[in-house]
Amino acid sequence: MQIYRVGGAVRDRLLGRDVSEVDWVVVGASAEEMLAQGFRPVGSDFPVFLHPESGEEYALARTERKSGTGYGGFVFHASPEVTLEQDLIRRDLTINAIAEDDQGHLIDPYGGQRDLQARLLRHVSPAFAEDPLRVLRVARFLARYAPLGFSIAPETLALMRQLAESGELSALTAERCWKEISRALMEPRPDLFIQALRDCGALHALLPEVDALFGVPQTATHHPEVDTGVHTLMALRQCAHHEQPLGVRWACLLHDVGKGLTPEAEWPHHIAHEHRGVRLVKSINQRYRVPREFAELALLTTELHTHCHRALELKATTLLELLQRFDTFRRPQRFSEFVAACEMDARGRLGLEERPYPQSAYLLQAAAQAREVAVQPLLEQGLQGAELGQAIERERLERLKRFRERHRQQPD
Repeated sequence: MQIYRVGGAVRDRLLGRDVSEVDWVVVGASAEEMLAQGFRPVGSDFPVFLHPESGEEYALARTERKSGTGYGGFVFHASPEVTLEQDLIRRDLTINAIAEDDQGHLIDPYGGQRDLQARLLRHVSPAFAEDPLRVLRVARFLARYAPLGFSIAPETLALMRQLAESGELSALTAERCWKEISRALMEPRPDLFIQALRDCGALHALLPEVDALFGVPQTATHHPEVDTGVHTLMALRQCAHHEQPLGVRWACLLHDVGKGLTPEAEWPHHIAHEHRGVRLVKSINQRYRVPREFAELALLTTELHTHCHRALELKATTLLELLQRFDTFRRPQRFSEFVAACEMDARGRLGLEERPYPQSAYLLQAAAQAREVAVQPLLEQGLQGAELGQAIERERLERLKRFRERHRQQPD
């Protein structure tokens, strides 16, 4: 039995990055031997075991053969006869196909170290094109490692394009897609994840609503970058720069999809694009079974982001309606994330990345003012049920009117 450290742990150590988790491959052993040594089996598709003490994953060396469509369309074979080289060749990228023994010696049969130095994301073998999930994985790796100078090798991009054109992406489950998309959006360059998918044709298959934004013009007065797709990428870039959470990034990715439905005769104006976008966002959320909190924020942001941009002009009644739409008094975090998404939208514009966005502080202060309405004095007046609710709403509206008036009287 020989045990090797493999994959991301080796890759990131060679790049000088922190290693968060370690995967191991075991050569020359059977499942029975692993069990006899106290390893706990996990996974039904192929033999993976948890170390009895560290809990780290140890997988028996295996080969795989394409047997169907999609991510799960493979037959795996694990036995003591499978070599380390046979196990490594089934991996996606050369930089993920480097192994390290217990003496620190590297086993690198497919040029992973060379590609680390060249800063290239390159496939290990033509079998790359058998797994459609790898399209998303490579795009995600680009989003992670582009700040280090990495790019996708042209021949790998060609295989990604081949996969996108084959229709196999449709065989991926909603859960697998969302896992890759959500992880990629949290990388340092989520915009490059979307760009890479577009470059190989996968964005049209996975998120046609977003793909349709490229080439759609907007008024240069508000959007010096003009192209709606480019603006979406710029908003994502701002999300990463300002370290926004996943919900904000998902909302920014989808907030303008309604502009893809604007008739060309109306370009570069997009009247009512917010309402047109709601239907599309609902469809996308359902397609990938997006967790409810992210789905709701994306829907509300799509519908109401122009309200945020016009916050300083809104009447007190409209301000209160906006706060109520977000259930702000019970879920203040969701409203804060909405405001953050709108600020990223405003900053995701060419040359306007550092422009002040006073709407953010204004809306958060307005919400704080409305939240300060005390319920106890109203209860002491004997108010209950609908009467109590109406009284609370009146108090909140009065506070917002006073807040709005004070703000208007402040010098610029």
